[in-house]
Amino acid sequence: MSVRVVVGAQWGDEGKGKITDILAEGTTAVVRYQGGNNAGHTVVVGGEEFKLHLIPSGILHEETLCVMAAGTIIDPICMKEEIDGLRERGVTCNNLRVSVNAHVIMPYHRLLDRLQEEARGRSSIGTTLRGIGPTYTDKTCRMPQSIRMVDLLDDDRLREMIAAQLEQKNAMITAVYGGEPLTVDEVFEEIAPTLATVRPHIADVRGPIREAITAGNVILEGAQGTFLDLDYGTYPYVTSSHPVSGGACLGTGVGPTEIDAVIGVVKAYTTRVGAGAFPTELFDQTGDRLRTRGAEFGTTTGRPRRCGWLDGVALRTASELNSMTHMAVTKLDVLDEEETIRIAVAYEIDGRRHERMPENLDRLGEATAIYEELPGWRKSVGSATSLEEMPDEARRYVDRMAELGSCDIWGVSVGPARDQTILL
Repeated sequence: MSVRVVVGAQWGDEGKGKITDILAEGTTAVVRYQGGNNAGHTVVVGGEEFKLHLIPSGILHEETLCVMAAGTIIDPICMKEEIDGLRERGVTCNNLRVSVNAHVIMPYHRLLDRLQEEARGRSSIGTTLRGIGPTYTDKTCRMPQSIRMVDLLDDDRLREMIAAQLEQKNAMITAVYGGEPLTVDEVFEEIAPTLATVRPHIADVRGPIREAITAGNVILEGAQGTFLDLDYGTYPYVTSSHPVSGGACLGTGVGPTEIDAVIGVVKAYTTRVGAGAFPTELFDQTGDRLRTRGAEFGTTTGRPRRCGWLDGVALRTASELNSMTHMAVTKLDVLDEEETIRIAVAYEIDGRRHERMPENLDRLGEATAIYEELPGWRKSVGSATSLEEMPDEARRYVDRMAELGSCDIWGVSVGPARDQTILL
């Protein structure tokens, strides 16, 4: 019996989907604890690629209960599309449950997200325009008519709540942003085609989560990454929820003393999407090479990711914020061609050395990375099935990552496929 949290230790896109998929084999339940379809988790099995935005990454294991917990927010349109797509490929999704208390992304949330981002102009924060922020805003503001999954079970109730919401939302859309108002029929008719697919999965999930913890192993799956956390990320260029391991307790109702391990997923280099400080960012051919070799384009948005060397300061900070017990290293193979590899081990800000991210993250934009250099291995690691089969230089690089994160290595991914993972 164990409860493990899978958390991104960078700015998201670390490869959490692959790691969760591997952990899900033989696991009783995988529980997604925050975020919505602004996530993008890719799983490759038998040469087939599955791109998931909302549904937990354990869904390919039919015997594993997959839960979208109360801390998540659900776009029913996206949910239906993912379920339909998975079923077309032979995945039944019969093991999927969604909390009755999860809040729902409605069409007016997506519209407001776009209008608000347009209004910010040059100060835009790079939102995915999926309605995530406005939905979490409604939840936090305790809007009496905020729509939750339980409200999708009754057509009349849903219409009443849409009407109540539009009284306020249309005033904002028209008076503040100059947009066109929405009607109750427009909103309902956009959601209605999803209901037959979505409704069978809506459930009280607390009981099944408790039963899963008692019966076996449970994975609490996070989306995004540590430095996109609403409190601990590089604000304001963050998400609207808590991807850190502490968010797993808030989002699922599983208490902190029940968590046995926190696996931080760390890409062997660093990437970031959208605006915000990035001390190790590369603007040269090396950065372009990492982007090309790593296929660094957003699963959700398709945007090219900014690429840079491994930020050991961020790694050290993320390990502390998440109480990481283990590290899963991903995309080590992307560094195969590099003759010399650099790791930022500290920052210099105003002439002072910093070995952790400053709490005042406004200072991060003033940071100059202090690097150490390691020799590259200049050979493919993609076929390695153990650390002993990897070049000495690659093993030393992984060992250095473990030192910076002050935790053990759980596994090393040397390619996109499920079986291209060395488990320790």
